[in-house]
Amino acid sequence: MTAGLVTLGSLKVASRDDLSQSITGTEATGCKATACGSSGGPADMDPATWARVKDHPCYSEEAHHYFARMHVAVAPACNIQCNYCNRKYDCSNESRPGVVSERLTPEQAARKVIAVANEIPQLSVLGIAGPGDAAYDWRKTKETFRLVSAQIPDIKLCLSSNGLALPDHIDDLVAMNIDHVTLTINMLDPEIGAKIYPWIFHDHQRLTGLEASRVLHERQMLSLDLLVARGILVKVNSVLIPGINDAHLLEVNREVKRRGAFLHNIMPLISDPDHGTHFGLTGQRGPTAAELKAVQDACEGGANLMRHCRQCRADAVGLLGQDRGQEFTMDLVPEQVTYDPAARAAWRDWVAHEREDRRAAVAEAEAATGAEVAPQEQPLLVAVCTQGGGRINQHFGHASEFRIYEVDASGVRFVTHRRADNYCTGGAGDENRLAQVIRTLEGVPVILCARIGDCPRDDLAAAGIEAIDTHAHDYIEPAVAAVYRVRKAAPAATRTA
Repeated sequence: MTAGLVTLGSLKVASRDDLSQSITGTEATGCKATACGSSGGPADMDPATWARVKDHPCYSEEAHHYFARMHVAVAPACNIQCNYCNRKYDCSNESRPGVVSERLTPEQAARKVIAVANEIPQLSVLGIAGPGDAAYDWRKTKETFRLVSAQIPDIKLCLSSNGLALPDHIDDLVAMNIDHVTLTINMLDPEIGAKIYPWIFHDHQRLTGLEASRVLHERQMLSLDLLVARGILVKVNSVLIPGINDAHLLEVNREVKRRGAFLHNIMPLISDPDHGTHFGLTGQRGPTAAELKAVQDACEGGANLMRHCRQCRADAVGLLGQDRGQEFTMDLVPEQVTYDPAARAAWRDWVAHEREDRRAAVAEAEAATGAEVAPQEQPLLVAVCTQGGGRINQHFGHASEFRIYEVDASGVRFVTHRRADNYCTGGAGDENRLAQVIRTLEGVPVILCARIGDCPRDDLAAAGIEAIDTHAHDYIEPAVAAVYRVRKAAPAATRTA
């Protein structure tokens, strides 16, 4: 099994110390490093809302360090065509929405969820994100949720939808206690929408052009209003398409905030020609990391932003960024499975204690960092290799993505993640991959990892990137803040000496 995800076997002794060692390799004494800043925690929202999001890895940046999600591909039918989408089957090496290795019946999906819950105690959320539209293929979506919740009543249920058919199922959503819904909203202006959507199918008709975009926009706004009115938390996904809706997304952000969306997730367009999408085949490029961050930063002050999205497959399993779906294909799932809640209960108990330790370390470091320097400065960007748990616990050579934090006197903030495999696994040699990593880390002068070899360390240094492994298994935010304080105190000439 992949390191960093605690398996059922490691939870047979459910003491706090055992759980801490299983994920961090250290005793449960807390981190002695100091740091600052923890966004989206219990101090940032009312207790009732925090209780709903604290274990949801998509709705809470903190939760994604500790909890896993699972998507089941039971809803293949879709009622719109997007120029950035190509639903593909039997594909195990592409990491993007709409891609699955196998389609499931509701009965198969329920059996698979139980098998995963028994093996991955971090599992807290079951989502249906297609590969078509979960609200349009509603019969299968509803039956899957019914079967799973009967066996695992504490699992959170959520779905993703384009919003076109969703208003027809609001009462069902409420009755089934589905209180997290993701809506994809890429535009408010039908002129822009016509460049994104060739057609929609609504009210037994196929509509195209401006009419299609107008109807889709109206239904999406109706979906958002109905969900918010019924107390369902809404995350809005928007795909950033340079030259089409990049500037327009600021208006989208303001409007979804006005209508009560809980989060806004601005994602980069994935437009590799090999994926076969219209945008990919016609040369529409995706945004650079800097362009994506610029749009996200411009939206600060509007709807709260989600910056840790991984644009998951429709059959993703595991922690965000660590997909284990290929370990749970139906040929590997037992014909008969019985749910055992013990491991998941033990995991939640461990997380509660771990969160307390982490927050104490973060608060201590926040005070130390803010006291030393004036806040008017350019933030320092730091890349982190992690397998979860909120710690620096991954070897540099094993990382296929890096979490990027920025730090200054006001604190440590997660800002984004950068993938080093171009959204696809395999195909590149080690030398090519290191060159790709260096390109991925452009503008990031520091990387923290659990271990790194001398050769890659030297190559990174030659590119102006300092690799540090002295904070192995420390909490991320305290370690980032400690590095910041050292760099502020040291002359620039000595940092790479």
